[in-house]
Amino acid sequence: MPVKNTTSHPKFQPDLSRLEGIREEPLVRVVSEVSRELGLETYIIGGYVRDRLLGREVKDIDFVTLGGGIQLARAVGKALGDKPVHVFKRFGTAMIKEKGFELEFVGTRKESYRSDSRKPIVEDGSFQDDLDRRDFTINALAIPLHAAETGLLDPFGGMADLESGVIRTPKAPEQTYADDPLRMMRAVRFATQLGFRVEEESFAAIRSQKERIRIVSQERITDELNKIISAPVPSSGFKALESTGILGIIFPEMIQLKGIEKRKGIAHKDNFYHTLQVLDNISVQTDELYLRWAAILHDIAKPATKRFQEGTGWTFHGHEDRGARMVPKIFQRMKLPMDHKMKYVQKLVRLHLRPIALTKEEITDSAIRRLLFDAGDELEDLMILCRADITSKNDRKVQRYLKNYDLVIKKLEEVEEKDRIRSWQPPISGEEIMSTFGIGPGRNIGIIKNSIKEAILDGDIPNDYESAKEHMLALGRELGLEPTAHT
Repeated sequence: MPVKNTTSHPKFQPDLSRLEGIREEPLVRVVSEVSRELGLETYIIGGYVRDRLLGREVKDIDFVTLGGGIQLARAVGKALGDKPVHVFKRFGTAMIKEKGFELEFVGTRKESYRSDSRKPIVEDGSFQDDLDRRDFTINALAIPLHAAETGLLDPFGGMADLESGVIRTPKAPEQTYADDPLRMMRAVRFATQLGFRVEEESFAAIRSQKERIRIVSQERITDELNKIISAPVPSSGFKALESTGILGIIFPEMIQLKGIEKRKGIAHKDNFYHTLQVLDNISVQTDELYLRWAAILHDIAKPATKRFQEGTGWTFHGHEDRGARMVPKIFQRMKLPMDHKMKYVQKLVRLHLRPIALTKEEITDSAIRRLLFDAGDELEDLMILCRADITSKNDRKVQRYLKNYDLVIKKLEEVEEKDRIRSWQPPISGEEIMSTFGIGPGRNIGIIKNSIKEAILDGDIPNDYESAKEHMLALGRELGLEPTAHT
């Protein structure tokens, strides 16, 4: 089904008064004056106009001109004090960064696409041609810089669509999505961000054109997916992508979470909708994109680890470890960063059951120390994820889990204050071990260092230098090592 509003009205309501004074704003005035000097007819168009009407923060301003967009950009850059102008000749566009804004310039143009290519054939065109190539009515709103009045241009009824909360294409949706298949994801993305719905005919066209998404570059797909994930209620976007069939193409692992299997009267929950609820829960707490990705991937290996055991029911043993191993492959395929951000998500996926396990048993200092050590700087984010993972419809059960988490957090604070595990550094270095026993690098160094770490985490010795040194000397003797004379 099309993306529905989560309330009885769109999240944002347009107001024409928000456009007042737009042409007197400093950057717009510079562009207006320069384009007048060059004799160019210039308009502000697209997202800036839309978001100003809706009262959303906006930092990108698109200018379209009947003439040379690059020529105008270079002249504006000079007028702004020789600002650098980034030119993209292939697409006939240019961009200037100034005072926190990105100003983009393009000449009026028309685009056409071959059936097997994601790259448009760009030609010069009229202003009407430029409007015709716009993806949605709400993005075809324009303001002429040199008209006597505000003069909002609304050729396709975009203002009415803003008021009613509808994502609709200016032309026949089949043609719009065939021209540029990424627009299918953009339709879902705008609906998700704004709390709008995709118009029914357009939604049906996305279903029929879904296979076209395969010719779009992974980078562009992932960029749109990240914007959906970053929306206030991202689950609505995922539900729409699933309903159109696009999610199965771009993210098959997530589709595999969908469904309920029942055996001997015992059913497990639908892990697809559970994951979406966790994602929505965590989105109330944080805007951090990769913490939201951790919510998406925390149960990603459940289909692969699902088993039915007599007397027990459905189990997913080891899904946290297997899920952590899946994270790099998913990130690599989706062209997500393979740096510390991937490691961060992987770590949260691997650890997401650890705090839950602590709520179900007597909490020992040793278990707390190990969680502190393993989670490190990600502990707070891990606890946010674990709280979001409580999705039971039984409110009493939810409240019981949350109270248990409060006890775990209190215990974590107490043990950390006492033992300083989160900032833990080996109290005895490998160099000191070699110097103490007069030996070179070898297996015994690792044995001693690991034994000191385990002894501290188990609470057998305090986390201090003197206790660690005493442990080192005792273990050295067991290994047949004797301290040198100068020790």
